[in-house]
Amino acid sequence: MAKLYFKFGAMGSSKTAQALMTKFNYEEKGKKVLFIKPSIDTRDDVVDDQGNVHTIARSRIGLNAEALAVGQDVEIRELYHKLCVQDGHYDVVICDECQFLTDAQVNQMKGLADWDDVPVLCFGLRADFQTLLFPGSKRLFEIADSITEIKSVCRCGRKATVNARFDDHGMIVTEGAQVVLGGNDRYEGMCYKCYRELIDQQKQGYQLRL
Repeated sequence: MAKLYFKFGAMGSSKTAQALMTKFNYEEKGKKVLFIKPSIDTRDDVVDDQGNVHTIARSRIGLNAEALAVGQDVEIRELYHKLCVQDGHYDVVICDECQFLTDAQVNQMKGLADWDDVPVLCFGLRADFQTLLFPGSKRLFEIADSITEIKSVCRCGRKATVNARFDDHGMIVTEGAQVVLGGNDRYEGMCYKCYRELIDQQKQGYQLRL
């Protein structure tokens, strides 16, 4: 029986790299992979000479691959069946940046695993810069068959669990929209202790980010 997998980690924990390596491993065994990514994440999109936009999943270590962009109004199980008719059977579904999925889309992925016997592997963040769960991640914690943490370290050496957001001046941000796209220039994975210390120091007027 196929399963719905959720593999989560903080910023910089190689989530996308592991998604891309998983894709490669399946394809190396002759399996056909449906590789998707929520369309809200446009950081690495590429526009070709004809003006076509290509959604790219790109890791910090240089791995990248084109992904199918999925909007929040897309019914994923229905999309899967449509693409199987159009392109032939897909053996597995891999989703990068799954925290941006809706509750309904996570339910649809669970349906793919349970009723269509298609493995679904989701890679993404657990929580936002305020340590609040993303909607997609919350639903995955509730119904995924397998949950695995992709571990990384804070600057102090402890396990990173928080995705701290910084502004253009290197000051930690504690208010604002849940989704603000960015990479190392905007976010840093750190432990909760260091995260709280930075917030407390900032309240005392110190410049924070090293």
